[in-house]
Amino acid sequence: MAHDHRQTFHAALAELERSALGGLDLVVEQLDRVLEALEHQDVELATIVIEDDDRIDGRYLEVNQGILSLLARQAPVAGDLRLVAALLHVIKHVERMGDQCVNIAKMIPLSGHEPPVREELLQRLLRMGALARSEVAQCKQAFAARDVALAEDLVRQDQEINRLQREIFQYAIEVGDDPDTREWAMHMTLVARAMERIGDNAVDIGEQTAFVVTGLFREFSDSSHTALT
Repeated sequence: MAHDHRQTFHAALAELERSALGGLDLVVEQLDRVLEALEHQDVELATIVIEDDDRIDGRYLEVNQGILSLLARQAPVAGDLRLVAALLHVIKHVERMGDQCVNIAKMIPLSGHEPPVREELLQRLLRMGALARSEVAQCKQAFAARDVALAEDLVRQDQEINRLQREIFQYAIEVGDDPDTREWAMHMTLVARAMERIGDNAVDIGEQTAFVVTGLFREFSDSSHTALT
């Protein structure tokens, strides 16, 4: 009988993991849309991103509640408990990434319909976005495969994101005297900050992958948590 319970428990836990990692697919969808909205100054698409955050919030609640009710029914043993704890972190990071997509979307209408876009700054932002998207997809793959090396590789991409963020910040400071351009550039530094946070959350999911595999929590690199310096 206990064996049946265990099987049911593992099936339910596997389903919750699929659901949590599926949340990362939702984040990738949101990122794709918000990057397109950013590139084309598409206010309508930005609005869709904001409204669609309900899906990610819903997924967060669903997984969170599912894990808590699973814990209430059956006490997991050590290895399972690590996975349960890690999934609670993963779904929290998913929810935060969704919020950052919303933060980016909210910046898009602020500069009006024909903002004074500086191409070199926009291209760096889109490059940051592509890296963040790649990190989100990779942290999902690493967690699903329990691949610590792939999880650790997230730091490499994250360093590139951090470098681009510093460049964008510097560019915004030096952008010139036109108030509209300065305002647009300041908004774009906030977009860069949101993308940098998405990257950090992906690294955090990578750290959870290593925790599930090894039973030890460690930060991969200080570089993933450096501020604007």
